[in-house]
Amino acid sequence: MWLSDSQKIGVGLTAFGVFFMMMGVLLLFDAGLMAIGNVLFLGGITAIIGPRSTFTFFSRKEKIKGTICFLGGIFLVLSKYPFIGFAVEIFGFLNLFGDFFPVVFGFLKRLPIIGPILSHPALSRVVPRESRTRV
Repeated sequence: MWLSDSQKIGVGLTAFGVFFMMMGVLLLFDAGLMAIGNVLFLGGITAIIGPRSTFTFFSRKEKIKGTICFLGGIFLVLSKYPFIGFAVEIFGFLNLFGDFFPVVFGFLKRLPIIGPILSHPALSRVVPRESRTRV
């Protein structure tokens, strides 16, 4: 499956969003970097799956608690409460994107260098054993 140009841009925006978010956390919860990371992450997700699919994903009935926490956390970060906002945002992120983790770990386990690391017995308690792949 090949990515379109907008999806490639979306992957880059999402990666930069995660990078800026991590830098904001490492620099003692710098609100500016975290806000830039949040905006880039949401823009990247929208570019990858499209505006309509993004709205549908975030407005699903079973994920509404995660959406409220995720967007509320972003609002708190933008309102200069980065530590509390980050905690709320992480809770919402896990509720929204938690279903994708087994798929991601299944993909990572097949990579040459990362796979043996994730298959180490010490990490077997943390890393999901079964990966659900989409057909």
